[in-house]
Amino acid sequence: MKRHHYLFSAMLLVLAACSNKDKGIAPSFKVDENASVITWIGKAPTHFHKGSFKVTGSLLTNGDDRVTGGDFTIPIASIDNEDLSGPPKQQLLNHLKSDTFFNVPMYPEAKFHVTKVEDFKEASVPGINAKISGEFTMIGQTHPLSFPAAIQVTKDKISATGSFKLPRLDWGMNAYSDPAGPLYILPEIEISIDIKGTPAK
Repeated sequence: MKRHHYLFSAMLLVLAACSNKDKGIAPSFKVDENASVITWIGKAPTHFHKGSFKVTGSLLTNGDDRVTGGDFTIPIASIDNEDLSGPPKQQLLNHLKSDTFFNVPMYPEAKFHVTKVEDFKEASVPGINAKISGEFTMIGQTHPLSFPAAIQVTKDKISATGSFKLPRLDWGMNAYSDPAGPLYILPEIEISIDIKGTPAK
């Protein structure tokens, strides 16, 4: 009886291995820079601005349909705005790149290193299936960051989408943080990510 049990267990292991092999999911996916974007919204009590950043990087899998890690780089100089045009748009972008905000000459990049990806269900947001945690570096400071995401992995592509609020004061972006000042910007920036990747070669 024990022999039959061992044979059955061995068959299951072989079938599982074959199944994972047949999936052919790459251990690493490269971010498609042309199809991926990070969008932002910065708000004041009476108005807001919105825009985007480019993003590069990679995502790691366990060879199956689970993401296990990743690293992303955001070139801050790629910041764009979509609600203004002409001189006002350029003035805003120059201001955001200055040492009042991102200080691009000194800190040209922001980075996110994924340390953990957990199963997660968000009842109020259909499709959310993971919680991504990691270390986010911006303006010379690194702090932990976690957010819910919808992750999909197939043989040919990977996608990760999610939204969260980034507390800018935690990273030292303190400009216009006085509610009694002539211009007050809310302390949280609304961030949305839309990452798409293809198997790394």
